[in-house]
Amino acid sequence: MKKIEAYIQPFMLHKVVDALRAIHIHGMSVIEARGFGKEKDESYPHHTVDYVVDFTPKMKIEIVCNDDQSTKIVETIQRSAHTGRKGDGKIFVTTIDSVIGIRTGDQDKPIS
Repeated sequence: MKKIEAYIQPFMLHKVVDALRAIHIHGMSVIEARGFGKEKDESYPHHTVDYVVDFTPKMKIEIVCNDDQSTKIVETIQRSAHTGRKGDGKIFVTTIDSVIGIRTGDQDKPIS
């Protein structure tokens, strides 16, 4: 199993979620995040009247999937979140060692 974490522009969230639903991905977590990378995000005003903003708003999408789904999910996120400007975001893919259902106690069942 894989865990996909994507940090994307907030205004791209609906487009990305719609694209994921179109490939039949219906389970995900979405979290509001703030951070910064090596390059400043071109779409976000980093200066206000009183202070400099050090963090840029992002949306973090988390999806756990079977290994055979990960490439399609990553390609879908990359295509649908792309604007071509600095600050489009990043996608991280990691291996999941174990999954345990809290209610049922089921362990390591394939994600459906």
